[in-house]
Amino acid sequence: MASTRRPEPRSWLFIPGDSAKKLGKADDCGADAVIIDLEDSVAAAARPAARALTADFLTQRPSGVRASQLWVRINPLDGDDWKVDLAAVVGARPDGYMLPKCAGPADVATLAEALGDTPGAILPVATETPAAVFALGDYAGDADPRLAGLTWGAEDLGAAIGASGNRWPDGRFHETFRMVRSLTLLAAHAAGVQAIDTLYADFRDSDGLRADSERSAIEGFTGRLAIHPAQVAVINAAYLPSPASIDAARRIVEAFAAQPDAGTIGLDGKMIDRPHLVQAERLIARAEAFAGR
Repeated sequence: MASTRRPEPRSWLFIPGDSAKKLGKADDCGADAVIIDLEDSVAAAARPAARALTADFLTQRPSGVRASQLWVRINPLDGDDWKVDLAAVVGARPDGYMLPKCAGPADVATLAEALGDTPGAILPVATETPAAVFALGDYAGDADPRLAGLTWGAEDLGAAIGASGNRWPDGRFHETFRMVRSLTLLAAHAAGVQAIDTLYADFRDSDGLRADSERSAIEGFTGRLAIHPAQVAVINAAYLPSPASIDAARRIVEAFAAQPDAGTIGLDGKMIDRPHLVQAERLIARAEAFAGR
């Protein structure tokens, strides 16, 4: 498994694997996880150099002393590039691998088998084809131990179904994409792994990103993909429990501690039961994990 699977990263920043300049800034970007990309942002002709650069970058930052979790987005399993990607970087032991255009749990198992005994978690982009959407529920019953989370993407799916866009002018996703997003959220929680929201394309719109991410966190996502360093601080703040929510969670925990045999208690005029306690404990644990960051 990856060496640092917890706490679950709030921000997942893509950095092109062929850019020494951008990789050189990775240690100071503030992202909880950096995804070094060998897929979409790297032209096929540039991939050999990108693999070498990525492997060297990882080797210089051994596990345990990394400023961020370091992941690699390899190429999809429907070609051969992913095998070359893996051969180039596996020895440098990234914390995990993002698997694009993942068709379902069988693809995760294929990558896990290729990794053998080498550590490394797996994060599939689980909705980039129409068929993959129908496999989301299968992760709960057939989740590989390496599975760290589920995330989704609107762009490739939109191209696959012939959609001319994915958001309305007010920023809301079109219905199909809202459905896919919700299914990804539910599938991740059913599988017991992190639910990671997709990227917000307009990196200059900090207010829109903030509002969208805060809604996302309320719904149950605990992290988000980022395409620009300017998005990282906004994302980190949005997915960190607020002081008010932490205080409320602690009061729930204290109330049940005072009545350990109670299944339901009254607090501030509301009935609170055991599921609320579990949620409160998770929120406190997440807040403590990121204390000081």
